[in-house]
Amino acid sequence: MKKLIRGFGYAFNGLGYAAKTQLNFRVHLVASILAVFMGYALRIAVNEWQWVILCIALVLMAELFNTALEFLTDLVSPEYNKIAGHVKDIGASAVVIAALFALITGIIIFLPKLLLLTHAA
Repeated sequence: MKKLIRGFGYAFNGLGYAAKTQLNFRVHLVASILAVFMGYALRIAVNEWQWVILCIALVLMAELFNTALEFLTDLVSPEYNKIAGHVKDIGASAVVIAALFALITGIIIFLPKLLLLTHAA
């Protein structure tokens, strides 16, 4: 049981470290909070909440994996290396894909509701 609790501690340490040191992770956290606030304010349906939560998880996970990949790449290749650069670029592209998926999903869920609000006003 102690191992399990320690494992969660390590995970939360990683989240805290990423939040303190990684600007992009903080930007995604703010966007996540904004999406949750909008979902609550616009009273989105349960199935829409599932998509919003999936998007939040995917983007944050992609950012965390990318950060870990960048740290590992810097560790094994401290000097400039073309292949190491490709590794970092590919990791960053995974974040972009997840963020675009989240953006498109957000547009599909939130835009119709926001348009209804503007027409009602």
